[in-house]
Amino acid sequence: MVLSASSDLTARLQTLRAEFPALANKRYFNFGGQGPMPHSALTAMTDAHLTLQTEGPFSNGVNRWIQQSAMAMRQTLAELLTVPVEAMTLTEDVTVGCNIPLWGVDWRAGDRILLTDCEHPGVIAAVQEISRRFQVAVDVCPVLATAQGGDPVAVIEAALQPRTRMLVVSHILWNTGQLLPLTEIVQLCHAHTPEPVWVLVDAAQSVGMMPLDLTATEVDFYAFTGHKWCCGPAGLGGLYVRPEVRDAIAPTFIGWRSINTDAQANPTGWQPNGQRYEVATSDYPLMAGLQAALDRHQQWGTAAERWQRLCDLSHALWERLQAHPKIRPVSATPPPSGLISFEILDGSGQPSPMHHTQLVKDLEAENILLRTLLHPHCVRACVHYFTLESEVQALGDRLCQWVDAL
Repeated sequence: MVLSASSDLTARLQTLRAEFPALANKRYFNFGGQGPMPHSALTAMTDAHLTLQTEGPFSNGVNRWIQQSAMAMRQTLAELLTVPVEAMTLTEDVTVGCNIPLWGVDWRAGDRILLTDCEHPGVIAAVQEISRRFQVAVDVCPVLATAQGGDPVAVIEAALQPRTRMLVVSHILWNTGQLLPLTEIVQLCHAHTPEPVWVLVDAAQSVGMMPLDLTATEVDFYAFTGHKWCCGPAGLGGLYVRPEVRDAIAPTFIGWRSINTDAQANPTGWQPNGQRYEVATSDYPLMAGLQAALDRHQQWGTAAERWQRLCDLSHALWERLQAHPKIRPVSATPPPSGLISFEILDGSGQPSPMHHTQLVKDLEAENILLRTLLHPHCVRACVHYFTLESEVQALGDRLCQWVDAL
């Protein structure tokens, strides 16, 4: 694929990129780890801190401002995910969002949790601890292999057991960039007998990258963060809980934001919506930062337009790397996401972890930022919609040059 951009598009992108301090002196390909923030997000957080300190920091007026800001944040996230606002919970990050439903289930000895072999270590650790405490069995299905061809839905179906109660799965796999067919997976799990299987999604790599309609998918739990593809501040994320399953998931982290003190209105004491899973005092100016970052993306184009451009860029890089005899993309086909993972092959045609580590080190010295992954051991590059065509072409040239010099 030959990348090209009109002069008008290039000018628009350069104007946008000038708002991101991190892009001024480097070629950034680590959006899947953490996205850079625009000036508008930094300014919004500073202004929010000044508001807190000028008006409070603790007063009735500040409390009203916090409540209004939190509700506006939930509304923005609900629109981003196409879900009702009452189904949104504000969290710190993906891991916290996953822990809420994981620990909220009334687990019984002999129950089973199904994981794919592409889940993040933080989520795996939580599942392992649940297994230890409650005598819950853990099954792992080989979705990673489907990056080279195969049907991930069939792999998941083959791994479901009669006592499986929850599937933990990523929407976009963080190690291969593969986009899993979420609607089909949910339909499979909800049709499972003798009991439906809940679906918990690690959405670290999907929110902010692609258009989403979670109501249509009927997914049960969807945990995400604002600091990756949304380019917001670290420390603020969200959890969507399908309203029909909310009462089946008890709050585990509990604080004054979780409860409704009006016993007549709510005899259980919990907030009647997703706020029941929120806890207590947070870094509220982070909400202003994430709002500003999301506003900036929406000014550039629709979510579908941004995703299409992002995929065009990633496909071009994948094709360039796939053509080199000593570079092997982890995915056999261009990933429909911004993540492109690849292996550098040694003289015997095997992946070389030593070369992966050295490549990332050498390119960082040139202000080209990539990262290594451990499972499988590979190098990952990430492109966003505001990555330039020239950056993708230059990265492909530099990777091929580096490998040719081995």
